[in-house]
Amino acid sequence: MTNDLRIIYMGTPDFAVPSLKILVDNGYKVVAVVTAPDRPKGRGKKLGTSPVKDYALAQGLPILQPTNLKSAAFIEELKSYNANLQIIVAFRMLPEVVWSMPSIGSFNLHGSLLPQYRGAAPINWAIINGEKETGVTTFFLKHEIDTGNIIFQEKEPINDDDDMGTMYYRLMERGAQLVLKTVAAIASNSYTLTPQEELPTTQHAPKIFKETCAINWQQNAVDVRNFIRGLSPYPAAWTTIENKTFKIFKASFVEDLNLSPGQYQSDGKNYLYIGCKEGTLSVESLQMEGKKRMEIKDLLRGYQIKAGTIAPKI
Repeated sequence: MTNDLRIIYMGTPDFAVPSLKILVDNGYKVVAVVTAPDRPKGRGKKLGTSPVKDYALAQGLPILQPTNLKSAAFIEELKSYNANLQIIVAFRMLPEVVWSMPSIGSFNLHGSLLPQYRGAAPINWAIINGEKETGVTTFFLKHEIDTGNIIFQEKEPINDDDDMGTMYYRLMERGAQLVLKTVAAIASNSYTLTPQEELPTTQHAPKIFKETCAINWQQNAVDVRNFIRGLSPYPAAWTTIENKTFKIFKASFVEDLNLSPGQYQSDGKNYLYIGCKEGTLSVESLQMEGKKRMEIKDLLRGYQIKAGTIAPKI
């Protein structure tokens, strides 16, 4: 059935590029690519293309960029490609008229071990919650988001020094391999489906907003560090010191030093320590508003931080 597959691929960010590339490299027929419309980017606000569009253009693949996934014009154009399989990687929620269109179905690659961490930010929340393991899942779409029957899953450890950035790229590559495995299994009709179990311990992964990235220093040092890791490098955990906003990208534990929650101290040269409910963290990498990201020693060369206490998170 390999030659019978006619695939429409849907994705937008760089996370979705390796999965598309691996299908093209292995000779699968991608009849069209659906990605986000071009958007203004940078200070000049010039229209910028998505990473998936850039790759599709280089490969000469037909590209669709609908603003409305329910529009009659888009639906008719999608039908015209006569695809029997759709693959979704890091794209928008689809209306039923779209995901139910192919005869085989539409499957999604999700960056967690479903049913854990359904939602928009599974990699972030797995790290924030201190998980030691996550992974990738392929599943067929149905009405409720991230709840369809599982095709395959693969696990990936979360190491103590991992952050959102390192896990993102590992799962991006692991996910591409899983997409290839899934398509091969579909092509040969050699797969079974596993319904997702509803567990009382199921964690969720809602979308993350800037205001929810504020660090709560009233938490334990372990939890604060996980929070920083789970948001680094983007969108980044932040705090306010001396009326300036600082994004914090990396922190480590400080032994035998007990500062009160939010209390901070620095020697002005080498370190910035901040207390938590239990334990103290040493800030290693940060970005002051209006400046670039720096190591703490580099920032302290040009900006003095005096001892004080951060206002509690409201």
